[in-house]
Amino acid sequence: MIQHRQPPREITATEIATDSPQPSAERRWQEEMSDLVSDPQELLELLQLDQQQLPQLKAAGELFQLRVPRPYLGRIRPGDPQDPLLLQVLPSARELQPTPGFSDDPLQEAAANPVPGVVHKYRGRLLLITAGQCAVNCRYCFRRAFPYSDNHLNRSQWQQALDYIRGQQDLREVILSGGDPLVMSDKQLGWLAGELGAIPHLDKLRIHTRLPIVAPSRVNREFLDWFTGSRLKPVLVLHCNHANEIDGAVRNALGQLRAAGVTLLNQSVLLKGVNDSEQALADLSEALFDAGVLPYYLHQLDRVQGAAHFEVNDTQARALVEQLRQRLPGYLVPKLVREIPAEKSKTPL
Repeated sequence: MIQHRQPPREITATEIATDSPQPSAERRWQEEMSDLVSDPQELLELLQLDQQQLPQLKAAGELFQLRVPRPYLGRIRPGDPQDPLLLQVLPSARELQPTPGFSDDPLQEAAANPVPGVVHKYRGRLLLITAGQCAVNCRYCFRRAFPYSDNHLNRSQWQQALDYIRGQQDLREVILSGGDPLVMSDKQLGWLAGELGAIPHLDKLRIHTRLPIVAPSRVNREFLDWFTGSRLKPVLVLHCNHANEIDGAVRNALGQLRAAGVTLLNQSVLLKGVNDSEQALADLSEALFDAGVLPYYLHQLDRVQGAAHFEVNDTQARALVEQLRQRLPGYLVPKLVREIPAEKSKTPL
């Protein structure tokens, strides 16, 4: 089981408010990343939830650490154990129950890892694992057991990954993934974007990220400068599962990305208890569009061990998407897909 790297020392809200100056816009997200909620007891106290479940939460958190940015907590309804945002981040005793048919590597990515840091499964594009942690640990994450320690690159290994990309002449697009690539500094990411921009057969740079949703201060001038500053067309794929995740700060961050010329798409995971209703999915599509984002994929759950309680069966999933087709214009209906190991693309359902 992969152990995610711990964040720097957590800074209390009191320290930020009284003992240190307000951070600049470029540094605010770094302060938020050093002040994550990672203690289940603190999470329960902040959200006024029953403390009796604490032993089970701690046991699940030992397998896959609790990590939640405080800006995201502000969108969760206090005292509601069924809040759809809470269910995505709160450890559960159900994660401790082994489930037949679920595994630590449901997409068999180990077989598509030709050099450290690279996952190359599909023609014309590949993933660069640029970070070994996320700003938030989603409990259904299919990479919760991914060997990030084997794919955390030093400078020479970055060159090995870049050499691999240079040698794959059919590549058009590199996707920065992780973990969440935007937990890296803008200096590091800017260097990487520059190296990729110098590879002539590439024409797109895509980022898969949840950070603009859970900590929208990450969208700052430094980020926009390197992401839109090269000849590579910038594409950002968000991961948002529920309309309640989109507040005014998120809409402002997404507006900055759109104004800078970034193509914005969203991919969601269909999750029992979170968004498995026609109303929830319709509200999500409308909220995304209002924020300048097109729904892209609705993923069936990747069957990672510990996430079985989130699974929605295919029959119900298809019925939900059909209901959306009858309710929404086609451009607001995401494609229902499953990722199947060894297939050459996502599989429509």
